[in-house]
Amino acid sequence: MKKLYSLVAATGLAIAISGCGSNSVSVPSFANLDERTLCSIESNGIDNVLATAIKYNKIAKSEGVEFKRLGMTNTQYIDGSIKALKEGAKKVVLLNKKGKATKNSVSVDYAVHRACKFAVSALTQKAEGKNTWRAAVPGDGFKY
Repeated sequence: MKKLYSLVAATGLAIAISGCGSNSVSVPSFANLDERTLCSIESNGIDNVLATAIKYNKIAKSEGVEFKRLGMTNTQYIDGSIKALKEGAKKVVLLNKKGKATKNSVSVDYAVHRACKFAVSALTQKAEGKNTWRAAVPGDGFKY
């Protein structure tokens, strides 16, 4: 009787593992994105770089890895850049942690470039982290 229970448990476990392992969901790989070519304003133009930033930031937000620098999210960089381009302004005013304008500002080109870089690198760092996370674990595989 014990052998029968063992056999049934082993078979059930094998079926469960094989069912989970054969699940082929296509997940886009962001590890091979090149932010230098995607975010180059000189070669792609400011409108294409802004479109790239919007596209990849939307994905980064849905995956929960949107960048935030000095209290200003990447979405705020994109919104500020769009507003400055529509108004014909040369500068984008940076916001503080509360979302209020500060005395600091950057050029529109730099804000668009930075927004694109932040959107793309958030996804590439997440994809890279799946393979290299062990390097952050102290003592894992290292000899002292």
